[in-house]
Amino acid sequence: MKPTLFTLQRIETSAQEIRKSRFRAIAAPVASEQAAKDFIATHADAGANHNCWAWRIGQGYRFNDDGEPSGTAGKPILQAIDGQSLDHVAVVVTRWFGGILLGSGGLMRAYGGTAAICLRAAEKTAIVAMTAARISVDFPDLARIKARLTAVPGVTIEEEHFTETGADLHLLLPAEEAATLQRLVTDLTKGRAVIAIHS
Repeated sequence: MKPTLFTLQRIETSAQEIRKSRFRAIAAPVASEQAAKDFIATHADAGANHNCWAWRIGQGYRFNDDGEPSGTAGKPILQAIDGQSLDHVAVVVTRWFGGILLGSGGLMRAYGGTAAICLRAAEKTAIVAMTAARISVDFPDLARIKARLTAVPGVTIEEEHFTETGADLHLLLPAEEAATLQRLVTDLTKGRAVIAIHS
């Protein structure tokens, strides 16, 4: 079974000062690679010394050190995202240099730590894989099927089209509930309803 992944409910910001350098993290949920790029462009501060960032969307990810020594900023930010089982998330950590060098280890802790503090503070929501289904049901079974479907958590009837003999219901449901739903519909209609799950 795959581990549950989460995304953020809204934009979150956090800041800390480390040896006179100011670090600010801004994290947000992002739907696509383009949304991540737009978020980074919008929240990078042109007046700062460095705007380091990372994002994760499914198997896709990117990170950038923005002039800091290689591997000391973007990668620790990505590790903060992955360490909290997050997906569809982008984080920008901005640094205003305070005159004291932190060294490679110090930079990694500062960037990764600032991102982690921000992400820990953010409200999260579980990501549920959804799938679509269509059920063709006759009028005698329609009311009973609709009543049972709306009682199943996460199932929504997106559209209903009437036919001469009944209706076609277009559903959105959690992918892990597909087999259960198929059995439920088959049992309730004694096999009369036709159900198609779109993977």
